[in-house]
Amino acid sequence: MSTLLSYRRIHVTSSTLDIISTIISQNPQDNRSELSRKICRRMQWIQPNGYLRDRVCRSLLLRLESAGYIKLPPRQNMPQQWRNTKRNVREFSIDTTNITATVRSIQPLRIAQVRRSPDEKLYEYLVRRYHYLGYCQPVGEHLKYIVYYRNRPLACFAFSSAPRHIGCRDRFIGWDQKKRQSNIHLLAYNTRFLILPWVTIPHLASHLLSRLCRRISEDWSCVYNHPLFFLETFVDTERFLGTCYKAANWLYLGLTTGRGKNDHTYKQNRSIKAVWGYPLCDDFRTRLCHVHE
Repeated sequence: MSTLLSYRRIHVTSSTLDIISTIISQNPQDNRSELSRKICRRMQWIQPNGYLRDRVCRSLLLRLESAGYIKLPPRQNMPQQWRNTKRNVREFSIDTTNITATVRSIQPLRIAQVRRSPDEKLYEYLVRRYHYLGYCQPVGEHLKYIVYYRNRPLACFAFSSAPRHIGCRDRFIGWDQKKRQSNIHLLAYNTRFLILPWVTIPHLASHLLSRLCRRISEDWSCVYNHPLFFLETFVDTERFLGTCYKAANWLYLGLTTGRGKNDHTYKQNRSIKAVWGYPLCDDFRTRLCHVHE
């Protein structure tokens, strides 16, 4: 049976579309979120940790509607990108007194994984206010970290599901399309990296990257019930050199095309990014190139 549309390892066939359309037509009182959850349960779209793939399903439904396959009920809530701006943003009182020190003198540091914790809102506030890209709620698997010194935040990190296709990364790993589709969930992408502006500590960035690399696979397994074998990130070449990644033994893999994941023009439409990667185990290629039938 031919695939009508694919999104994040979900392949929609005519049979899948019939089930989705039936659920929508049989539940006219439901909003989009309720429909998404019912569709996930019916199709068994469930993460390894037992949670529904609800956000992925909602994005898939929008793509199906855009392609003319289904008609969703009117939107009842603000779009996600609007909710990520200033509506209902909690303010925090932060001590911004300058911290000037050495990595050794501020030990021990506490690195807290704050996803699904009370401190997640603090992470969102800090990134929204102090990161040049602002805050955007990740879709799919992701973890968020705050680094503390004596209960004062020093830095924030986020890791999310990896982009499905990056040419230089895929060549470095050596996998084909089938292997990539099977194992892309075993990679994570460092989406946010923020040293707060009142912190002046030489080599802090590379020190924290190294410590996170040693623990993130275990953290990911605790939340999502599977490990990670490879990390990656993009560095905007118009702003940064990637020095801290190099100092933390990350590997330079190459450059992006500057076209974005949904481009069909084959023309650059955004800044070129340097791609850096970090294998989390010696046999990462063997693990990532194994196809799970």
